[in-house]
Amino acid sequence: MKDFLKLMRQYASPYKGYLAGAVLLNILSAVFNIFSFAILVPILNILFKVDSTVYEFVPWNSDLGLKDKIINNFYYYVSDLAATYGAGNTLFMLAGVMIFFTALKTSCYFGSNAVMIPISTGIVRELRCRIYDKILSLPIGFFTEERKGDIIARITGDVSEVENSIIASLSMLIKDPILIVIYFGFLTWISPEMMVFTIVFAPAFVWVMGVIGKQLRRSSLEAQALWSDTMSQVDETLGGLRVIKAFNAEKTMSRRFQDITDRMRRKLARVNTRQATAHPVSEFLGTIMIMIVLCVGGVMIISGKSLIGSSRFMDASTFIYFMVILYSVIEPIKELSRATYGVRKGLASMERINKVLEAENPIKDPQTPEKLDSFTQSIRFENVNFSYENGRQILKDVNLEIPRGRMIAIVGESGAGKSTLVDLIPRFWDVTGGRITLDGKDIRNVAVKDLRALMGNVNQEPILFNDTIFNNIAFGVEGATEADVIAAAKIANAHDFIMEKEEGYQTNIGDRGSKLSGGQRQRLSIARAILKNPPILILDEATASLDTESERAVQDALDRLMTSRTTIAIAHRLSTIRHADEIVVLHEGQIVERGKHEELIALGGYYKKLYDMQAL
Repeated sequence: MKDFLKLMRQYASPYKGYLAGAVLLNILSAVFNIFSFAILVPILNILFKVDSTVYEFVPWNSDLGLKDKIINNFYYYVSDLAATYGAGNTLFMLAGVMIFFTALKTSCYFGSNAVMIPISTGIVRELRCRIYDKILSLPIGFFTEERKGDIIARITGDVSEVENSIIASLSMLIKDPILIVIYFGFLTWISPEMMVFTIVFAPAFVWVMGVIGKQLRRSSLEAQALWSDTMSQVDETLGGLRVIKAFNAEKTMSRRFQDITDRMRRKLARVNTRQATAHPVSEFLGTIMIMIVLCVGGVMIISGKSLIGSSRFMDASTFIYFMVILYSVIEPIKELSRATYGVRKGLASMERINKVLEAENPIKDPQTPEKLDSFTQSIRFENVNFSYENGRQILKDVNLEIPRGRMIAIVGESGAGKSTLVDLIPRFWDVTGGRITLDGKDIRNVAVKDLRALMGNVNQEPILFNDTIFNNIAFGVEGATEADVIAAAKIANAHDFIMEKEEGYQTNIGDRGSKLSGGQRQRLSIARAILKNPPILILDEATASLDTESERAVQDALDRLMTSRTTIAIAHRLSTIRHADEIVVLHEGQIVERGKHEELIALGGYYKKLYDMQAL
């Protein structure tokens, strides 16, 4: 329950007014329910001649106890009505009063549920938004350790489970304790001695329900983990469908999926079976409690004496009223047990969600960041080292200066640390040794947003969104006009193929640009970088996956983009960086050679070996 209260403090605080309204309406609902059934007593006692006592009005300021004054004067007014208007008419009036109080009770009940709707929908919306914002804020390194399908499962399946289990139970968790407290309080006021027999069974009731729900949270956590496995396989299947079909592996993938879903089905069956026991067990225990109270009370009424002391016990009509209110307690107890089970189940999903929400982000802004709004001098790597969390060192004592306006190419075999080196500049990762400076300022001492505002990226795999061509080019640029977008597309050699589309710049390009060719996607990515107009450009093997014709068009666009910019290019095809101002050769995380193309060829070292291998 501590975790549930923590959840409510985090997400329900903006809805305190709604919660207060729900509490008030539920209190009124319980009070009106008590008054509506109170009409039964005079109907049984007076109208049906169960009680032949003649009642006289007792002044409210008399010494008689408050309870006795209320009961006596209530009976007096009903007796007076019966004497004045007749028993039949009084019966109709009492029935009308009961209907009136019932209408008030049901109206308050409806109102309390209606008030909860903005709370539940608001909490779910806030939860999803917080997860999404957290995903946006976390460093790239976090997602190298997590499966994409698992992240999707947490923002979909786990949030839905919280919604269906915890949020759906929120109304009951507010309403039912209020009803139980008010009903038990009123029953104690009617007959303290009868409540002794009732309360004796409450601890046993709670203990049995606790035993049943003990393993529910753990089983639910395992079931949600299997749901993540399911989502991960779906994501892998969609991404690798071409390979699956090419290798005739449909049956293999189907068996894998069936195995995961079978395990999830068995786990969910156990969870749902355990949860399904809440209602029958609470019904059974509630019936036992009712029967025990009925037998004990019946014996006292028949004998005419209380089992505790020698005073006279309550009359039969009051006892019936007592039993009606006691039975009214059973339903909120059953609902509360179901809600408790729902909370246990939902907290398992909330535990998985919190692993994302509470994940530490090592890429942080300094408390007082240095100002950075331009790039005028150089980028410097000073004794830079980098290791991943597993301890594997990627970069070792890298020293490099990239002057403004120069084109620097990074080459080396796969795994040499090329991508890691350029990822350190926009702080996708932070160095684990040494430092990187921009115009003499340590990049860890400036705001991440200011740092990345100076940079543009064009990757080997273009990152496009399921949106229009216009919005993809204008992505991240506030207030971009149509003329700006068209101008950028023309520089990127993209305007002509865009205008061939039926809807031009308003054409939707599909998921990840699936409606476009590789060269077209890359040129849109270049147009986006052109529109941003950054002083620093990072190219990560931007033409490596293109055919010769597409490469020519894209390379021409890149040449235009690189004009008058500082460019750091990771090169796979060495022929594309022959005219670089400097080529830096990485081998096992260290700079082993550097210079112009002709100089490195003449040196006859590692670069020449790479170049000759590609020439072959």
